[in-house]
Amino acid sequence: MPLIKTYEKDEATGELLKIYEEIIKIRGDIGNNAKLFSSSPELLCQQLDFIKYYSTHETLSMPLLACIRICVSNQEKCNYCIDFNTAMLVNYAKWSIEDVENLKKDIFSDKLTKEENILLRFVIDSIKNPHAVNENTINNLKEQNWSDKDILDALNHGARMYATDILFNSFKIEDYQA
Repeated sequence: MPLIKTYEKDEATGELLKIYEEIIKIRGDIGNNAKLFSSSPELLCQQLDFIKYYSTHETLSMPLLACIRICVSNQEKCNYCIDFNTAMLVNYAKWSIEDVENLKKDIFSDKLTKEENILLRFVIDSIKNPHAVNENTINNLKEQNWSDKDILDALNHGARMYATDILFNSFKIEDYQA
């Protein structure tokens, strides 16, 4: 049971119901990741906009973004998020479970390009120790043809995942099965 009130679809009214209906059109159901924010429709709306932005990102691929989320969540031991993103890679990118396990162990994947692996490593290292990032770090990413926008977007994605993991773990949302 979550430590804060979350709302099922049949309990939702007003703005929350509208957002839930939009999520159902996109995903088919309301996952715990949406229910986490259900007591604050304004935050849920922001989260939905965040997801929409990254789902159509011009240069950061779905597998790279899922890898960022898995590696961040693996550090934070957020099993719901690890499982959710593993399913994305397995079902949509045709990765094997072994591919994902290797990713979690090495923060590297043969399924990603060299450039994507370098950006992935940057995101995970930056979340662990943001003070270690310096001009050389960023120049190395630019040498891999990543733009400032790509670098910012990738790290923002990882940082938001870190924040989401903290919320899931603190409020025990991942333990909640609806």
